[in-house]
Amino acid sequence: MKGRTDGEREKTMRQLVWCDEDVAGAEVIPLHEEAEEPRPARGMRRAEWLLVVCGLALLPWLYVLATGLSATATAVHWPVAWVGLDALEALGLIATGLLAARGDRRHALAAAATATLLVVDAWFDTTTAAPGGDFATAVAMALGAELPLAALCGRLALRALSRPA
Repeated sequence: MKGRTDGEREKTMRQLVWCDEDVAGAEVIPLHEEAEEPRPARGMRRAEWLLVVCGLALLPWLYVLATGLSATATAVHWPVAWVGLDALEALGLIATGLLAARGDRRHALAAAATATLLVVDAWFDTTTAAPGGDFATAVAMALGAELPLAALCGRLALRALSRPA
């Protein structure tokens, strides 16, 4: 009430008191209980169901892959595939850390993607490793680094998404 005269302040205070008296007898209805979840747009609902149908359609394809693929394969760009996956993991970890440090809620997206990449890396490291020392190293890396980091990223994502905006 800076810059007002004493008369103006008194009038404003009387108005506040009258308003408080009017509201005192009124029933207060919390907004968050009344509000319903907004329905997604019609096109979005179609997209959601399209994703479900595509996921279900992949299930028979899994059987075809499991029974039709050879037990061994040679990949021409094997190093590029692994370097690319690890580069994406590094980028995801850096982005997650920087966004979280800034307090940016979008770190949840980076954390979820990074957790997924880390789990995929652990899976493919262990399933493609040769028996013996390579397999032991892959399991050690999965249990000692990739899966704990994936769990941390998953926790960060869930924590950020469970907080109100």
